[in-house]
Amino acid sequence: MALLFRHEVLTKIASGEVDLAFRRWRRPAVCPGTALRTEVGVLEVGVVEIVSEDDVSDRDAQRAGYPGRAELLADQRPGDDRRLYRIGLRLTGPDPRVGLREDTDLSTADLDEIVAGLRRLDARGGRGPWTIAMLELIDANPAVRAPDLAAGAGRETAHFKADVRKLKERGLTESLDVGYRISPRGRLVLDHLTHTARD
Repeated sequence: MALLFRHEVLTKIASGEVDLAFRRWRRPAVCPGTALRTEVGVLEVGVVEIVSEDDVSDRDAQRAGYPGRAELLADQRPGDDRRLYRIGLRLTGPDPRVGLREDTDLSTADLDEIVAGLRRLDARGGRGPWTIAMLELIDANPAVRAPDLAAGAGRETAHFKADVRKLKERGLTESLDVGYRISPRGRLVLDHLTHTARD
């Protein structure tokens, strides 16, 4: 994700206490209108503007979740090739993946369609049926750190996480404070996959 937030900051965004972010970037990583899906819902990026350090007030810092401007500025990435950006934020609604992963009102035809989509992912990946292997791995190892899961699967962590996100987009997995677990929808799909494989 181009703009990451700590859990405590996300909680303050959800309550309306935080509506700004500051980042020191070489170039903007988001633009106005960008939608960011987070654990508290979908955030929309508003204005993205370059500011000087002198333009940052204590009130700005508090609106970004910091006690004051000194703490905010100390938390920014160093580098003469980076400029400070002020980013407006607002919570627009729940993450649609939350509803999707809880939706278990699926017919056999629905399940077949989801499985067909997973097969297409498998085919594009060039690594065989990785989707069912990933679902089974997460199912057998809930709340295990992603680097540990990746190492056990012989995968590089960033690539492993990218694959998990593809399953998450389909409502099949969900992130925990540490690691992942299979969603209720994912449980149905995994059961359907294993039943189909036995047949």
